[in-house]
Amino acid sequence: MQLLTDKVAIVTGGASGIGLATVELFVEAGARVVIADVNVDQGMAVAEKIGASAVFKQTDVSSADQVRSLVEFAVTQFGGLNIMFNNAGISGAIHSRFLEDDLQDFDRVIAVNLFGVMIGSQCAGRHMAKNGGGSIINTSSIAAITPGLPLISYRAAKAGVIHFTKSIARDLGEYGIRVNCIAPGHIPAGMTFYDMSERIRVAQPLQRQGMPVDVAKAALYLASDLSAQVTGVILPVDGGTHLGGPIRVRK
Repeated sequence: MQLLTDKVAIVTGGASGIGLATVELFVEAGARVVIADVNVDQGMAVAEKIGASAVFKQTDVSSADQVRSLVEFAVTQFGGLNIMFNNAGISGAIHSRFLEDDLQDFDRVIAVNLFGVMIGSQCAGRHMAKNGGGSIINTSSIAAITPGLPLISYRAAKAGVIHFTKSIARDLGEYGIRVNCIAPGHIPAGMTFYDMSERIRVAQPLQRQGMPVDVAKAALYLASDLSAQVTGVILPVDGGTHLGGPIRVRK
Protein backbone atom coordinates (compact mmCIF):
# COMPACT_ATOMS: atom_id res chain seq x y z
CA MET A 1 0.00 0.00 0.00
CA GLN A 2 1.36 3.42 -0.99
CA LEU A 3 0.39 5.06 2.30
CA LEU A 4 2.93 7.86 1.98
CA THR A 5 2.66 8.81 -1.70
CA ASP A 6 3.81 12.41 -2.28
CA LYS A 7 4.94 12.72 1.35
CA VAL A 8 8.36 13.98 2.46
CA ALA A 9 9.92 12.62 5.65
CA ILE A 10 12.99 13.16 7.76
CA VAL A 11 14.28 10.21 9.79
CA THR A 12 17.01 11.06 12.29
CA GLY A 13 19.32 8.22 13.22
CA GLY A 14 18.31 6.86 9.83
CA ALA A 15 21.54 5.12 8.89
CA SER A 16 21.07 2.05 11.10
CA GLY A 17 18.74 0.06 13.34
CA ILE A 18 15.19 1.32 13.78
CA GLY A 19 15.92 4.41 11.70
CA LEU A 20 17.18 2.40 8.75
CA ALA A 21 14.20 0.02 8.87
CA THR A 22 11.90 3.05 8.91
CA VAL A 23 13.64 4.75 5.99
CA GLU A 24 13.26 1.60 3.92
CA LEU A 25 9.58 1.15 4.84
CA PHE A 26 8.73 4.82 4.26
CA VAL A 27 10.29 4.70 0.79
CA GLU A 28 8.45 1.46 0.04
CA ALA A 29 5.23 3.25 1.06
CA GLY A 30 5.89 6.02 -1.48
CA ALA A 31 7.69 8.70 0.55
CA ARG A 32 10.81 10.65 -0.25
CA VAL A 33 13.11 10.57 2.75
CA VAL A 34 16.00 12.56 4.13
CA ILE A 35 18.30 10.30 6.13
CA ALA A 36 19.86 12.27 8.98
CA ASP A 37 22.72 10.74 10.93
CA VAL A 38 26.17 11.52 12.34
CA ASN A 39 27.61 8.48 10.55
CA VAL A 40 28.51 9.78 7.10
CA ASP A 41 29.71 6.51 5.57
CA GLN A 42 26.65 4.53 6.61
CA GLY A 43 24.24 7.32 5.74
CA MET A 44 25.65 7.81 2.25
CA ALA A 45 25.68 4.06 1.65
CA VAL A 46 22.01 3.76 2.60
CA ALA A 47 21.02 6.68 0.37
CA GLU A 48 22.99 5.26 -2.55
CA LYS A 49 21.38 1.85 -2.11
CA ILE A 50 17.84 3.26 -2.00
CA GLY A 51 18.25 5.62 -4.95
CA ALA A 52 16.44 8.82 -5.91
CA SER A 53 13.81 8.57 -3.16
CA ALA A 54 16.36 9.12 -0.38
CA VAL A 55 19.16 11.57 0.31
CA PHE A 56 21.59 11.82 3.19
CA LYS A 57 22.28 14.85 5.38
CA GLN A 58 24.93 14.65 8.09
CA THR A 59 23.28 15.91 11.27
CA ASP A 60 24.06 16.00 14.96
CA VAL A 61 20.60 16.48 16.48
CA SER A 62 22.08 18.09 19.60
CA SER A 63 22.95 21.12 17.43
CA ALA A 64 20.02 23.48 16.85
CA ASP A 65 21.78 24.99 13.83
CA GLN A 66 22.30 21.59 12.22
CA VAL A 67 18.67 20.59 12.79
CA ARG A 68 17.40 23.85 11.31
CA SER A 69 19.66 23.23 8.32
CA LEU A 70 18.29 19.70 8.06
CA VAL A 71 14.69 20.88 7.79
CA GLU A 72 15.65 23.57 5.27
CA PHE A 73 17.52 20.90 3.27
CA ALA A 74 14.47 18.61 3.17
CA VAL A 75 12.21 21.43 2.00
CA THR A 76 14.67 22.53 -0.66
CA GLN A 77 15.45 19.00 -1.83
CA PHE A 78 11.93 17.60 -1.98
CA GLY A 79 9.66 20.66 -1.84
CA GLY A 80 8.22 20.27 1.65
CA LEU A 81 8.12 18.30 4.88
CA ASN A 82 5.18 16.20 6.05
CA ILE A 83 6.74 13.75 8.51
CA MET A 84 9.42 14.26 11.14
CA PHE A 85 10.65 11.10 12.88
CA ASN A 86 12.86 12.18 15.78
CA ASN A 87 14.51 8.83 16.27
CA ALA A 88 18.23 9.50 16.87
CA GLY A 89 19.47 8.52 20.31
CA ILE A 90 22.42 7.31 22.37
CA SER A 91 22.59 5.05 25.41
CA GLY A 92 25.11 6.58 27.82
CA ALA A 93 27.29 4.97 30.44
CA ILE A 94 26.16 1.80 32.21
CA HIS A 95 26.32 1.66 36.02
CA SER A 96 24.70 -1.10 38.03
CA ARG A 97 23.55 1.24 40.82
CA PHE A 98 22.64 4.92 40.95
CA LEU A 99 25.08 5.77 43.76
CA GLU A 100 27.94 4.55 41.56
CA ASP A 101 26.89 6.75 38.62
CA ASP A 102 29.11 9.83 38.16
CA LEU A 103 26.50 11.34 35.77
CA GLN A 104 29.29 12.38 33.43
CA ASP A 105 27.17 11.34 30.45
CA PHE A 106 24.13 13.39 31.50
CA ASP A 107 24.69 16.49 29.36
CA ARG A 108 25.36 14.53 26.15
CA VAL A 109 22.50 12.05 26.69
CA ILE A 110 20.02 14.85 27.38
CA ALA A 111 21.33 16.88 24.43
CA VAL A 112 20.82 14.05 21.93
CA ASN A 113 17.86 12.14 23.36
CA LEU A 114 15.72 15.01 24.64
CA PHE A 115 16.90 18.33 23.22
CA GLY A 116 17.32 16.69 19.80
CA VAL A 117 13.66 15.66 19.88
CA MET A 118 12.59 19.10 21.07
CA ILE A 119 14.48 21.11 18.48
CA GLY A 120 13.56 18.65 15.72
CA SER A 121 9.89 18.98 16.62
CA GLN A 122 10.11 22.77 16.74
CA CYS A 123 11.90 23.20 13.42
CA ALA A 124 9.64 20.73 11.62
CA GLY A 125 6.55 22.10 13.38
CA ARG A 126 7.24 25.65 12.24
CA HIS A 127 7.24 24.51 8.62
CA MET A 128 4.22 22.24 9.05
CA ALA A 129 2.18 24.96 10.78
CA LYS A 130 2.48 27.13 7.68
CA ASN A 131 1.90 24.31 5.19
CA GLY A 132 -1.19 22.37 6.22
CA GLY A 133 0.06 20.29 9.11
CA GLY A 134 1.93 17.02 9.36
CA SER A 135 3.04 14.20 11.63
CA ILE A 136 5.80 14.35 14.23
CA ILE A 137 6.90 11.01 15.69
CA ASN A 138 9.31 10.74 18.61
CA THR A 139 11.21 7.69 19.80
CA SER A 140 11.18 7.09 23.54
CA SER A 141 11.82 3.71 25.15
CA ILE A 142 10.25 1.09 27.37
CA ALA A 143 12.94 2.26 29.83
CA ALA A 144 10.97 5.49 30.17
CA ILE A 145 7.79 3.63 31.15
CA THR A 146 9.11 0.98 33.49
CA PRO A 147 11.48 2.18 36.25
CA GLY A 148 14.76 0.40 36.77
CA LEU A 149 18.52 0.40 36.37
CA PRO A 150 20.99 1.04 34.83
CA LEU A 151 21.20 4.00 32.39
CA ILE A 152 19.60 6.60 34.65
CA SER A 153 20.40 9.56 32.37
CA TYR A 154 18.98 7.65 29.42
CA ARG A 155 15.79 6.75 31.29
CA ALA A 156 15.31 10.34 32.43
CA ALA A 157 15.78 11.70 28.90
CA LYS A 158 13.40 9.20 27.35
CA ALA A 159 10.78 9.86 30.04
CA GLY A 160 11.11 13.53 29.14
CA VAL A 161 10.37 12.65 25.52
CA ILE A 162 7.05 11.12 26.56
CA HIS A 163 5.85 14.15 28.51
CA PHE A 164 7.16 16.52 25.85
CA THR A 165 5.25 14.60 23.18
CA LYS A 166 1.97 14.87 25.06
CA SER A 167 2.51 18.55 25.81
CA ILE A 168 3.19 19.66 22.25
CA ALA A 169 0.48 17.39 20.83
CA ARG A 170 -2.00 19.58 22.67
CA ASP A 171 -0.21 22.77 21.62
CA LEU A 172 0.12 21.97 17.91
CA GLY A 173 -3.26 20.42 17.25
CA GLU A 174 -4.74 23.68 15.98
CA TYR A 175 -2.27 23.59 13.08
CA GLY A 176 -3.22 20.07 12.02
CA ILE A 177 0.04 18.69 13.40
CA ARG A 178 -0.19 15.30 15.07
CA VAL A 179 2.52 14.38 17.59
CA ASN A 180 2.95 10.83 18.81
CA CYS A 181 5.59 8.71 20.50
CA ILE A 182 6.87 5.15 20.09
CA ALA A 183 8.40 3.30 23.04
CA PRO A 184 10.40 0.31 21.75
CA GLY A 185 11.47 -2.50 24.02
CA HIS A 186 13.73 -5.54 23.49
CA ILE A 187 14.52 -4.55 19.91
CA PRO A 188 17.98 -5.58 18.61
CA ALA A 189 19.20 -2.15 17.55
CA GLY A 190 21.49 0.53 18.92
CA MET A 191 22.60 -0.47 22.41
CA THR A 192 20.60 -3.71 22.51
CA PHE A 193 22.67 -5.98 20.29
CA TYR A 194 22.83 -8.89 22.71
CA ASP A 195 20.95 -12.11 23.42
CA MET A 196 17.61 -10.97 24.88
CA SER A 197 16.00 -14.42 24.97
CA GLU A 198 16.12 -14.81 28.76
CA ARG A 199 14.89 -11.25 29.35
CA ILE A 200 12.01 -11.86 26.94
CA ARG A 201 11.19 -15.15 28.68
CA VAL A 202 10.75 -13.53 32.10
CA ALA A 203 9.56 -10.01 31.24
CA GLN A 204 7.61 -10.05 27.97
CA PRO A 205 4.09 -11.51 27.69
CA LEU A 206 4.43 -12.04 23.94
CA GLN A 207 7.21 -14.58 23.61
CA ARG A 208 8.41 -13.20 20.29
CA GLN A 209 11.63 -11.40 19.43
CA GLY A 210 10.77 -7.95 18.13
CA MET A 211 12.78 -6.48 15.29
CA PRO A 212 13.49 -2.94 14.01
CA VAL A 213 10.88 -3.39 11.28
CA ASP A 214 8.21 -3.84 13.97
CA VAL A 215 8.97 -0.33 15.20
CA ALA A 216 9.12 0.94 11.61
CA LYS A 217 5.61 -0.38 11.01
CA ALA A 218 4.36 1.54 14.04
CA ALA A 219 6.06 4.66 12.66
CA LEU A 220 4.40 4.08 9.28
CA TYR A 221 0.99 3.93 10.96
CA LEU A 222 1.64 7.17 12.86
CA ALA A 223 3.04 8.87 9.76
CA SER A 224 0.13 7.97 7.50
CA ASP A 225 -3.53 8.92 7.32
CA LEU A 226 -4.37 5.61 9.01
CA SER A 227 -3.77 7.55 12.24
CA ALA A 228 -5.45 10.78 11.11
CA GLN A 229 -7.41 11.01 14.39
CA VAL A 230 -4.51 10.00 16.64
CA THR A 231 -2.31 12.45 18.56
CA GLY A 232 -0.59 12.52 21.93
CA VAL A 233 -0.34 8.72 22.01
CA ILE A 234 2.53 6.73 23.55
CA LEU A 235 2.72 3.46 21.64
CA PRO A 236 4.86 0.73 23.24
CA VAL A 237 6.34 -1.72 20.74
CA ASP A 238 7.61 -4.14 23.35
CA GLY A 239 5.64 -7.37 23.24
CA GLY A 240 3.65 -6.20 26.26
CA THR A 241 6.63 -5.69 28.57
CA HIS A 242 5.09 -2.51 30.01
CA LEU A 243 2.26 -4.69 31.37
CA GLY A 244 4.59 -6.79 33.51
CA GLY A 245 5.99 -10.25 32.93
CA PRO A 246 4.03 -13.17 31.53
CA ILE A 247 1.67 -15.05 33.83
CA ARG A 248 2.66 -18.69 34.03
CA VAL A 249 0.19 -21.15 35.44
CA ARG A 250 1.71 -23.90 37.53
CA LYS A 251 0.74 -27.35 36.35
